[in-house]
Amino acid sequence: MTDLELDPVKTAIVVIDLQRGILAHPTAPHASADVVSRAAALCAAVRASGGTVVLVHVSPLPDGKDALHPVADLPPLSPAEVAPDFSEFVPEMEPRPGDLVITKRQWGAFYGTELDLQLRRRGVDSIILCGISTNIGVESTARDAYERGYNQIFVEDATSTRAGEDHARVFATVFPRMGRVRSTAEITAALMG
Repeated sequence: MTDLELDPVKTAIVVIDLQRGILAHPTAPHASADVVSRAAALCAAVRASGGTVVLVHVSPLPDGKDALHPVADLPPLSPAEVAPDFSEFVPEMEPRPGDLVITKRQWGAFYGTELDLQLRRRGVDSIILCGISTNIGVESTARDAYERGYNQIFVEDATSTRAGEDHARVFATVFPRMGRVRSTAEITAALMG
């Protein structure tokens, strides 16, 4: 592991799906409340250092016509199963002035959104990535960011999913190939240092 040096002006934190409908489910290995608390602290540190905060939420259209419909063993939720407040950010993650809000319709935050365009317009070359779920929205976003050439820092203790073994696998075998894995404390220190 190398020391973490960040230029805050060229850094964005991208927070995936810390919204009511996603946080309604239990998570492992980190409780969703802990993930939210750490992500909120990182967002505050990024704002204070002059970086960019990007809050991403998934919001399916009410008629479900924007959803993918591949044949799969585990089908996606139907529009009738999505609560009216599903896509609302939890209070700790409410956008602040200057934050970017990205609404996605699929797993990854780059597909079909203006995320890449907005990051490039701000001169961002490094992404701090966290949120829920590790092996779905976060991993899909990470793969797209990797293919676009972004430097990535994955926040192990501010990311979680439904099964701890899925989280462990991604952090052990996928994320270290695409970037650096660090803790909230390590990233905060790099932003302030």
